[in-house]
Amino acid sequence: MPIPALLDDLLRAHGPSGHEHLAFDVVRGAVEGIAEVETDTVGNVVAIRRGRGGGPLLALFAHLDVVGLAVAHIPDDGLLPVHTLGRWRAGVGYGQRVEVMTRGGVVYGVIAARSKEDEKHEWSGLYVDIGASDGDDATTRVAPGDPIVVAAPPLELANGRIAARSLDNRACVYIALEALCRLADEPEPLAADVAVVAGAQEELGRPGAGAAARALNPTVGLALDVTYATDVPADDPNVGGDHRLGGGPAIFRGPAVNPRVLDLLVETAEAEGIAYTVETGMHTHTDADETHLVGAGIATGLVSVPLRNMHSPIEIVDLADVEACINLVTAFARRLDSGLDLRR
Repeated sequence: MPIPALLDDLLRAHGPSGHEHLAFDVVRGAVEGIAEVETDTVGNVVAIRRGRGGGPLLALFAHLDVVGLAVAHIPDDGLLPVHTLGRWRAGVGYGQRVEVMTRGGVVYGVIAARSKEDEKHEWSGLYVDIGASDGDDATTRVAPGDPIVVAAPPLELANGRIAARSLDNRACVYIALEALCRLADEPEPLAADVAVVAGAQEELGRPGAGAAARALNPTVGLALDVTYATDVPADDPNVGGDHRLGGGPAIFRGPAVNPRVLDLLVETAEAEGIAYTVETGMHTHTDADETHLVGAGIATGLVSVPLRNMHSPIEIVDLADVEACINLVTAFARRLDSGLDLRR
């Protein structure tokens, strides 16, 4: 199954936490002519399409930032120490090729270790080698704070599955944008207004989507994110449910999720014949934990895509699950009307 062009563009775009603007043009291009697009000082980009009037506002929250690194310092030897943008393991980074985004464009490098010992890697023991002859040479090529991502372009695997960097959470930004585009193509306008919030800094643990939620004050919020696929040895279905590649969307049930929204998501999935699983937990570890408490409260749901190898250059999803999530989101949006009672 070929990778959809918009998803491919999102996966190839830079934009680790705090540098989401590097992917803004892809988002803008996806909704050109069908939505109003705004950005804010936090780093969120918001696309809004108005319905026929009188309906609720549905916000689709899908964080745009991805895990990465930044140049911490330029020492005399030109071998660049780094700090992380988001939480990911140094052992995953060691030996990877990387792209440093500078004012002059992309500079390529590799992540190397300061020791030959066979030991557990820590970020303090790694550095990025861009091939500079010394610190002065490196200074002409990069600057402190320049963001870095692993060079891992999308790869088509068997059975409609793909591997890439940044599927967390560009896969769900794609779902939100594609849902908006498909709703815009329908002959009858929706009752609801729909906003896509491609959010900032979620990987830092303080989601910028909260600022967008305050500005929008939506009636309903759907967080779209990835969850751990439990069909590999590293992840345990006993933790929060059994979520397998090809098993469809994971619908979250927990304190942050409004029971009425949960029921409507389940009813929609069953009416549309969409296979799904139920994910559980005390916290969602997504934008939902931040946005559901904004203002007087936002009736919130969470839909996730099962993903293998989270926060690595070899994240894997099944494109059938991505398509199922799009179908669930669009069908859910069609069911929203002004008479929806969201009280617990």
